[in-house]
Amino acid sequence: MNVTEGKEGYGYLIDWIIRIGDLLLINLFFLLGFYIFRESVIIGGLQSKEFITAFLLINLCYFFVASFIRFHISSNLVYLDNIVQKSFIFIAFYAFLLTTGFSIFNILSISVLPWILGYLLLTILFITWHVLFRLVLKAYRRRGYNYRQVIIVGGGINGIKIHESLLISDFGYKVMGFFDDDPNKKDVLPNYLGKVSEVKKYTRENKIDEIFCTLPGSEDDTIVDLITYSEKNMIRFHLVPEFYKFIKRRFSLTFLESTPILSLRNEPLQHFSNRLVKRTFDLIFSIVILLTVFPIIYIIFGIIIKATSPGPIIFKQKRTGKNGEEFDCYKFRSMRPNREADNLQATAGDPRITKVGAFMRKTSIDELPQFMNVFKNDMSVVGPRPHMLKHTELYSSIIDKFMVRHLVKPGITGWAQVTGFRGETKTVEEMEGRVVRDVWYLENWTFFLDLKIIYLTIVNVFKGDQNAF
Repeated sequence: MNVTEGKEGYGYLIDWIIRIGDLLLINLFFLLGFYIFRESVIIGGLQSKEFITAFLLINLCYFFVASFIRFHISSNLVYLDNIVQKSFIFIAFYAFLLTTGFSIFNILSISVLPWILGYLLLTILFITWHVLFRLVLKAYRRRGYNYRQVIIVGGGINGIKIHESLLISDFGYKVMGFFDDDPNKKDVLPNYLGKVSEVKKYTRENKIDEIFCTLPGSEDDTIVDLITYSEKNMIRFHLVPEFYKFIKRRFSLTFLESTPILSLRNEPLQHFSNRLVKRTFDLIFSIVILLTVFPIIYIIFGIIIKATSPGPIIFKQKRTGKNGEEFDCYKFRSMRPNREADNLQATAGDPRITKVGAFMRKTSIDELPQFMNVFKNDMSVVGPRPHMLKHTELYSSIIDKFMVRHLVKPGITGWAQVTGFRGETKTVEEMEGRVVRDVWYLENWTFFLDLKIIYLTIVNVFKGDQNAF
C-alpha cells in the first residue's frame, strides 16, 4: 500500500456509503411496512400509481431533509451524541414531511398508533445505523486509513498538548511533526521538522491537509502570513489561543458583529428553543406522573406514613433553586418530626428515619411529590439536585464553582446522582465531585442527555444504590 492510498483510504466513498445506506434502510423499512399492513393500506398492487407515488415521496422527502440537516459522520471531529441528536431531528422532520405528503395525495390509510410506533422504530434503526457506521469508520482510521496529515507550528506547552490530544484521538489525524524556531527544541520535540520559515516548502512537498498553529501572540506577522498561505493553498488552518496555557477548560466563542467574544462556558439552555424543549418535556412528564402513578402512591404510602408516625404526609423544605432563589421542595415525609431537618443531612442508619421512610428513600419514592415542583416550574425532571439553604451558604463559601450549578433549574435527578454522587456528602471533596458533574451537565446539556439520565435513574432504582438512604 502506498502512502496516498492509506491517506485517502477510499474516503471519497464514505459520504456515498452513508447516503446509500440511509436510502436502503428507509426504502426497505417502508417496503416491509407496506407488506405487513397490505390489507389496510390503499394500494392496489406493486405496479399501482399510489405505490409508485408513495416511494417517490419517500425518497424525495429524504433528499429534501438531507439538504437542510447534515450529519458530518465522516468529519474528523464529531461526537456520537451529536450524531444521535442530528439523526433524531432528521427523522422527526422527515416524518412530518412524509406524513403531510401522504395525506395530501391520500395514499395511505393506517391507524395513528402503528404509524407512530413505526416512526419510532425507524428512528431507532436510523440512529443505530449512523452510530455503527461512525464506530466502524473510527476503527478503519485507527488502522491507518483515511487520515489527514497535519503539522504543528510552535513547540511550546500548547503545541505539546495538541500533539498529545491528536495522538490519543481516533478522529483520523496523522501528526507529521513540529516546526519551531528554537534550536534547543530539536532534541526535545517528537519529530522536529525544522524552523517556521520551512513550513511552506514542507507542506508543498508532503500534501499537508491541516496546520495547528500554537505560536504566541507576539508572532502575529508570522501567523498572518501562515493564514494567508494556507488560504491560498487550500490547507485548513487552526489557531490555538495563547490563553489556553493559563485556563484549561472549554470556552464559548460568540461574535458581536465581527468582534470575537469568549465566554467562560457554553450553556445550551441559554437558547430559547432548548428551554422550550426541556420545559415541554417537563410538563408532559410531570402531568403523566401526577395523573397516574402519584395518586396511587400517595394513597398507599400516605396511610402508612400517618399510621406509623405523627406529622404531615408531605414534607416541605426551603431549598435553593435557579438563580439562587428559594422555593418549597416537596417530599413524602420519611423522618420523624425533628429540629435538625433543615440543617442535617440524612446519614446511614439515621435514627430520625422511619421504617417506611427508609424504604421510600431506598427506592426514591419519597421524591415523587417533586413532580409538583416540576409542574409549578420550580424544578425540572433532570438537573442539579437542590440543596438545603444551610448547605448552600456553607459550600458556596468554600467551593468556587458551587453557585454556577444554580444557573439552571434544580432537578429530581441529575448527572451527579447517576454517576456515583447521590446521597450524603461527608467531605468537601465529595461535594466538589458533585459540583463538577453539575457544571458539566449545564455546559453539555442535550435532550438526549436528559433521557439518558432518566433511564439510568430508573435502572438504579431497580438495581439499588448503596448511597440511597
